[in-house]
Formats: sequence, structure tokens, C-alpha cells
Amino acid sequence: MKEAGPFILGIGTAVPNYRLDQTDTSLRLSQALNEFPDSARWARKIFKQCGVESRYTCEPNLLDAAEECRYFSHVADLPVPSTAERMETYKREAIPLGVSAARKAISDGNVNASDITHLITVSCTGQFLPGMDAALIRLLGLEVTVNRIPLNFLGCAAGLKAICLSRQIVSSNPSAKILIVCVELCTLHIQPSSQREALFSASFFGDGASACLVGTAGADQRGIFQLREELSVLLPDSSEEMLWEVGNYGFDLYLSTSIPKLLGRFVPEQVERLLSGDQKPLLWAIHPGGKGIIDTLEDLFELTEEQTSYSRGVLRNYGNMSSATILFVLNEMRHELVRRNSGPTSGVALAFGPGLTCEIIKITYMPSVQIQKTILEEIHV
Repeated sequence: MKEAGPFILGIGTAVPNYRLDQTDTSLRLSQALNEFPDSARWARKIFKQCGVESRYTCEPNLLDAAEECRYFSHVADLPVPSTAERMETYKREAIPLGVSAARKAISDGNVNASDITHLITVSCTGQFLPGMDAALIRLLGLEVTVNRIPLNFLGCAAGLKAICLSRQIVSSNPSAKILIVCVELCTLHIQPSSQREALFSASFFGDGASACLVGTAGADQRGIFQLREELSVLLPDSSEEMLWEVGNYGFDLYLSTSIPKLLGRFVPEQVERLLSGDQKPLLWAIHPGGKGIIDTLEDLFELTEEQTSYSRGVLRNYGNMSSATILFVLNEMRHELVRRNSGPTSGVALAFGPGLTCEIIKITYMPSVQIQKTILEEIHV
């Protein structure tokens, strides 16, 4: 028996083999900035305060000593990787990482690859054609007729945007089974610069992939998230606060220090609009775009340390992996709810991207479909 309503049925995550320790990376970067003492001091400060302890990278050269790292051109007498070279690395590394996350999600969702009707691929850190979607169809054994929907260059909010899009598809076509695969190799775009903007983004972005299955739920599904009402909004007076452009040496990222303040100014109204008078939910899956964003939303919504612990934990252990990050947060949240044997619990997920764009969706954790069935029966009595 299947229950109506879109659910996240399974989640999978994956990271590259190379781990960046924050303290060690800060030390090597400081060495690379030896000729720029003010920048070196600022870099040490921001690396220490950004809430990250470790990240992962697909680029082993970023673990080398400063004088041997091509991304630290201040001391390395080596050519800086061009955008073309970085895209070659992206093409080589993104596909196996995406396959790993996708296989975990398919297994976790207990569906057959041949049953997947839609494939949404998400990334803003690399481009190539034929794209990742074509490679995933072949390597995962998906039907060649699967509906492919690439979401490219939409930034950190794109993972949640894909989830919201999947909800819309399943709501109109309950037989649909949608596989979302997000792959971001952010560290490929570390810039050989002493500018604060480049150093700030280098302090907390990491590489990773995540995937999920969205569809209607069968009786064998356990520990799933029901997807409910959603909201997508372009916030006013903020178009220049987050910029992501193609440069000669990777993608150039600019993040304004005003972003947490702007989100604090505009997001509460949008959350209230989505909740429409409902009680404040217990679960908060906040995209950890930075420590300041989590701090701001924690204060504004009077959240407990436990409620923001999932976002802080992902930021601490993985950094900001752009679009892939929100599913890491939801996965950590789900594991803890299963461990506690929690009952149905209301929640909300939020992510932010260039624009500034805000994506919000109401979710409900369901330990089993049978509990969902009982709740629906009580509503209709």
C-alpha cells in the first residue's frame, strides 16, 4: 500500500578522500601570505572563528606545503591552475562522488534504479557536456527515458530548490520517483589572492555530494520526511551581496559580510508567511552558509542549541558544501531522530543563495508510514 504525499524516502552523502584540517590549513595559508602580514593575521582570525574544524577536498595539492601548492602562488613558483584545468578536475572527480551518494540514497530509499522517473542534477562549481546526468544514467542503470532536469549555477539554495521542485512533480504525478544528486567541488576555486573576500570564502567551503529520493511512500519506508508547503522568494535590496562569476583562475566568489544581517531582516517575515499561523516547528534544518547565518537565525527564532546542532555539526565537520549541504543536515537530523525513537515531528528547512534567494519548506519527520496513515485517518474522522 502506498500513502499519498511526497516524501524524502532515502538520503545518501559522500565526500572526497582528502581531509583538510582547519588548523593545519590556516597555518599553511599564513605561510603563503608571509609577504602580506595584515592579510595573514586576518586569515588566521577568520579561519579560527568561522565554525569549521575540518573539510574535504578532491584536490590533494591543497594538502601540500605552501611552497608546493599551486593555489598558494605567493610562495610557490608554480603555475596557478587555470579555469580549464579546474574544470577537467571537476569532470574527473564529480562523477564518482555523485554516483557514491546516489547509490546510498537509492539503497536507503529501498527502490529499484529502474523505477526512477526523474533525475535532477545540481551543481554550481563545474560544467561539462555531456553532463553529469548522462553519466549517472549509465553508471546507475537508470532508464534511458528518465526525465533529466539539470539545475546549474544556482548556488547554495539549489539543493533545497530541487527538493521543492520534486515535491511539485510528485504532487501532480504520485507515481513519480525522483532522484536528486548534488555535487559541489568548492575547493577547486580557491584563489591565489591576499584579498579578504577570497580568503573569507577559502576559510569554510568544502567538497561533497549528496542525493535523495523523493516520491510517495510504501509500507516498508521508515524514518522519512514528508514534504509540505514551500516558499521561494527573491529578497529585496540584496542582489550584489553574493556574487559568483567565472574567472581565469576558477570561479570568483564574493560574499558580503552583511548577509547574516540581511537574512535577519527579511527571513522572519517569509517564515511567518509560510507557517501561516502554525506553531513554531521543533525541527530546524538550516543551511550552514556560515556561522553568522546560524547565529542570526538562532537568535531571531529563539532556537535552542539542540535545534541548531545539526547545522553547526555539518559546518564543523564538512564546511559549507554549497547545494549539497542541506541534505547532510537532514541526514544528521534523521539519524538522531531514529536513534531517539522519536514520533512525528514538525520542521522547516531553509537555504539561501545568490539573489539573495531564500528557499523554505515545511517538513514533518515520520518514523513510519503506518503512523502517517493513522494521522490522516484521524484528520478525516
